[in-house]
Amino acid sequence: MSQLVPVILSGGAGTRLWPVSRSAYPKPFMALADGESLLYKTLDRALRAADGGPLLTVTGRDYYFLTRDEYARHPAADTQRLPFLLEPMGRNTAPAIALAAMYTMEHLGADATLLVLPADHLIRDVDAFVADARRAQALAQHGLLVTFGIKPASPETGFGYIRMGAALAQGGREIAAFVEKPDRATAEKYLASGDYAWNSGMFCFRADALLVAMQTTCPDVLAAARACYAAMHGNTSPVEFDKDAFAALPDISIDYAVMERATRRAVVPATFDWSDIGSWKAVSEIGSGSAPDAAGNRVQGMAVTIDTQNCFIQGGKRLIAAVGVKDLVIVDTADAVLVADRERAQQVKQVVEELRRNDHAAARFHQTVHRPWGSFTVLEDEADCKVKRLTVKPGGVLSLQKHSRRSEHWTVVDGTAKVRVGEREFLLNRNESTFIPMQTLHRLENPTERDIHLIEVQCGDYFGEDDIVRLEDVYGRA
Repeated sequence: MSQLVPVILSGGAGTRLWPVSRSAYPKPFMALADGESLLYKTLDRALRAADGGPLLTVTGRDYYFLTRDEYARHPAADTQRLPFLLEPMGRNTAPAIALAAMYTMEHLGADATLLVLPADHLIRDVDAFVADARRAQALAQHGLLVTFGIKPASPETGFGYIRMGAALAQGGREIAAFVEKPDRATAEKYLASGDYAWNSGMFCFRADALLVAMQTTCPDVLAAARACYAAMHGNTSPVEFDKDAFAALPDISIDYAVMERATRRAVVPATFDWSDIGSWKAVSEIGSGSAPDAAGNRVQGMAVTIDTQNCFIQGGKRLIAAVGVKDLVIVDTADAVLVADRERAQQVKQVVEELRRNDHAAARFHQTVHRPWGSFTVLEDEADCKVKRLTVKPGGVLSLQKHSRRSEHWTVVDGTAKVRVGEREFLLNRNESTFIPMQTLHRLENPTERDIHLIEVQCGDYFGEDDIVRLEDVYGRA
């Protein structure tokens, strides 16, 4: 068989799992109870399926450094075989997968087989997943566009379904139809019939077979993708697509653009467990790392429960006390608390919509904001000053920048920083500080082999991130 190339699709808006998932730090980066993120787990099974071969990641430009750092934690991740395609904005899965197919054809050959994996699914039985991927690969060798169907565990109304047809080789089935999300009564009929599977959103097909199918099912998407690929910047990882060419791509999923309209398609009924962790209710059902207590409560973090039943409680540094409540999801982060009925957990996205309407920062950012060079945590944010704690990774370099409406004062609390203020460069050691006046060029970097920590005090009349004029940036943000 031809080479199997996993393609990880990583990104998302971070709505249903707010306040832990936010648009600047979405669901794939969420750490589960075992400390591993969904992205890390996806990478792990993708590497197993690749069996020493290359692996491709399609992600947003803003998520590249987060994703790269997460991959670096994996002992088997060789950066030489992990190329990245960076999107300047979201355009759904059809354009992303088409561009991945074009890249794969150019670098690995037209007969290479793509295994498309969203980065926010949870699969625990990796051996069964790899075995099913091999079955899908064998079907894809015959030009079939293959998806994975999940055996319904309940009459779920939040998933699309696949009506399975005649049996094929490798335990596959023909796809008789894709079915939209049903009502409860219809979902119960699907479950009873045994002929329906949940649509997992994972796919397997030869790169050339996909593009041939797109020529018939969505020629407009294919033409725009070809134009975007021709205009891309560079040909080595990370690949960055031209913003204007990418913006011209239709915003459409691979399901609507290709799979529902194609003729040569198949489904592999999955033998592995699967969850898309689409809500806090789903998170509560996969467990918190320990068994529920006698009252059915699952707790992650510090909590005291009095006369409390069937609740999921996830906390951080603070103690959570729940008294006389039941069937709730309670999630505490440094700057926001969620309390929701477990059965209405899908409506958390409406909270994010309201925050966006009010231009509230909590829709996008956590109190701790990640940057390519490290992170900063907002300790105080008032009208006349803003205080941050900065953590700069070894080799991390902030951009050469200046501000129009604020001055800054840096104090090193741990480590040694290399600082530029105006034309002067010097080292700043622990318990030493420096002042940066308004309109003064400045830069901070970590020349050491361990993290450095600083307190930054900003004074002025405006402290937004858009009051940054970058003249030079090693991460391409200037």
